[in-house]
This record gives sequence, C-alpha cells and structure tokens, in this order.
Amino acid sequence: MIDLRDGLILALGDIRWSPLGDDSHTAAMDPVTLETDRLVLRAFTPADVDAVYEACQDEDIQFYTPVPVPYRRADAEKLVGEKLPVQWAEDRDYTLGAFRKDTGTLVGSYCLTLVSCGVWELGYWAVKEQRGRGYSVEAARALCDWGWATLDVHRIEWWAMAGNFGSRAVAEKLGFTVEGTLRSRSITNDGEPHDWWVGGLLRS
Repeated sequence: MIDLRDGLILALGDIRWSPLGDDSHTAAMDPVTLETDRLVLRAFTPADVDAVYEACQDEDIQFYTPVPVPYRRADAEKLVGEKLPVQWAEDRDYTLGAFRKDTGTLVGSYCLTLVSCGVWELGYWAVKEQRGRGYSVEAARALCDWGWATLDVHRIEWWAMAGNFGSRAVAEKLGFTVEGTLRSRSITNDGEPHDWWVGGLLRS
C-alpha cells in the first residue's frame, strides 16, 4: 500500500500521481492526478462540462455506453458537479478525465468501479477525434497501475457490448483475457437485449 497523503507526486514505473484536496482522507477517497508521457488524468471540473457534453454526442458512445440519450448539457453538468464527486467520496467508483499534455484537449473518461470484494471493473470512453492514437491504452494502464498500488484489488474486469471492437482492442492491449460472451446480458439504449463480452486481468 502506498500512502499518497504527503502531497508529493510519487512514481511507479513511468506513471506518476499526486493527491488532491486536504489530507483528512486516504488516497482512495480523494481524487488523484495521474501523469503519463502524453496525458494528465484528473478529476473533471465545471470547466470540462462543455467538452464532456460534446464528446457524448457521439453515436458510438450513446450506443455502447450507458449515457442518457439524448445527451443534454444538463446531463454533463450533473455528472461533473454531483455524481462523480459523490462516487469518489463513497470509495466505490473512481473516474478521471484524461487530457493531452500538449493541448489540454479531453481524450476520454476512465474509471474503476467496485464490483465485489477485491474485484473492480475498468470502464472507459474516448472522444471520437482522439481515437486511434493509443491514448486509451495509456490512460487505462495508468489508472489500473494506480488501482493495483492503492486499492485492495486482485482482479480487474472489463465488459463491453459484443461488437465494440475498439473497446476490446484496448482491453487486449492492456493484457485482459477475454473470457467469454454473455448472451442478452442487458437491454441498452436502443431498447434491445445485447450480448456482452467479459474479460479479466489478474494481479498474478
């Protein structure tokens, strides 16, 4: 376990992170800032609402992820201003936005969500214009490395609707083993049941 409450940027391999906020909480309770070679991962702020709103107009994000449809600016405001801060405070869902160091542009959203004792789910979406450059692999690896070092994790799961080959490619590059297909696992925004892929990444 690494104690991040001293306010320093600490390193594990080529991933660097630092806590935000006061020192009254553990690192797992306060949003952190992660750095990679090309990206900064940090908590979303009100200044990011427009970027989140624009990103979530993408048809693929609306089809493959559980965002509201249609996606309104009020949805982005509620997500950034209410939902995400509460999730961090409850220690069950840690979401960070990834931003390019060179331009400050939003790349995507990356989260670890508690499933059960020691099992967390990795979730992500990427801005359409930023795909195909390796940013999601870089951002998701940074978040997973932080999770292994900071949280009580023995397994990270990945789920994606069957046919979401972009998400699957990211997961496989991260080392996830695709373990199977669940038939008609959920009804999505189009009102139809869809099969889902599931994969796992183990500490060992």
